[in-house]
Amino acid sequence: MSAIERRLLRCTAVTAALTLVGGCGLGASSVESGVSAKERGPITYVAGKDTSGVVPKLIKRWNDRNPGEKVTFIELPEDADAQRQQMIQNAQLKTDTYTVLSLDAVWTAEFAANRWIDEIPESSFPFDKTLGPINGTVAYRGKWFAMPYTSDGALLYYRKDLLEKANVEPPKTQDEMREVCGKVLKKQPGMSCYGGQFEKYEGLTVNFSEAVNSAGGQVTDAKGNPHLDTPEAKRGLDNLIKGFRDGTMPKNGITMMEETGRRAFEKGRLLFYRNWPYQYAVSNTKAKTNKVVNKFGVAPIPGEKGTGASSLGGHNLALANTARNKATALDFMRYMTSDEGARMRLTKASQAPVFTKLYDDPKLAGQFPWLPVLKKSIVGAEPRPRVVRYGDSTKVIQDEAYAALTGKKSSEAALKSMQKELNALKP
Repeated sequence: MSAIERRLLRCTAVTAALTLVGGCGLGASSVESGVSAKERGPITYVAGKDTSGVVPKLIKRWNDRNPGEKVTFIELPEDADAQRQQMIQNAQLKTDTYTVLSLDAVWTAEFAANRWIDEIPESSFPFDKTLGPINGTVAYRGKWFAMPYTSDGALLYYRKDLLEKANVEPPKTQDEMREVCGKVLKKQPGMSCYGGQFEKYEGLTVNFSEAVNSAGGQVTDAKGNPHLDTPEAKRGLDNLIKGFRDGTMPKNGITMMEETGRRAFEKGRLLFYRNWPYQYAVSNTKAKTNKVVNKFGVAPIPGEKGTGASSLGGHNLALANTARNKATALDFMRYMTSDEGARMRLTKASQAPVFTKLYDDPKLAGQFPWLPVLKKSIVGAEPRPRVVRYGDSTKVIQDEAYAALTGKKSSEAALKSMQKELNALKP
């Protein structure tokens, strides 16, 4: 057992009556919370499909040390929209089936406003040690409703071997990317230029937002006001449309989600692929269908005139309002979001940590040379639409953007509808 793992296990033994000290980084005791946090016993951890293999290991370590407070992992679908819907259904039915929720970073305001999750004390987590804009994803109306678990910034995965063979550098702009593809793909039949997440689900909201942000626009401002009737928003959407029309993106690119695109990249079908950092560890693992082990690199996503602006991703852990055994749940949340846990997820699954010091650790930077690229991506990231009615808003964006990408609407018509409908959803 490593020193990191031993420290993680020591942290799990803390009870609700203790204040943690000595470097566990888990905050203060459960009894400080405004929720009823005295009950202890079995709980559940609810999250989307685990592609890292780390979650079951962390839960097993907790269970081995806490036999009377065991955690059961409830694994939801890969699709973020389906995850959100199942969590909302559980909240509306007021069942205690779900305890600790792994929320997409953009769901906090919606879940807090509807009282589906509990407020937590500021002392629960070292909020002063996180990177850049991460804390904004766990707060609602000046109060804390979640603990940062992982962050996320977009990365451009590219075939390093093929670019080096063609003597070209990773592109900084979208036009440069097209030029590189034109040069490299002449000798790579069957390979397409670029892929992202363009199926009609949350990934499309992310990619559409990045296109608008990377053209100098914004989907909404900090108050939730949409700004889609702008030249910048039109240029961003038009660039995506152009990609499907001129062959930059494959025809089946409209059906891609994170994992389908990752598999296409690994099979050698894409020269460039936009995805989150978790892919690095997966794509660098030998498998029968993986042709890119040790053959790819990462770079910032390209923008209109320079480096693009990522959508801010990540997940936070929140406490379901209807849950039982909340004292156990709060301690488990601290265990999962600890500094040591973040280090393990980084080293074993290339998941983006939330703590600044991990990005600045020379040893880790030597082991993971892409960390500076990821840090730049997160620091420069833009939040997705900052709205309380996020579920309704993201559906509007997905429907209209998808209609434009598939040729059912012009970019002007899609953006006009988006602007009108998002305005109607404001409180």
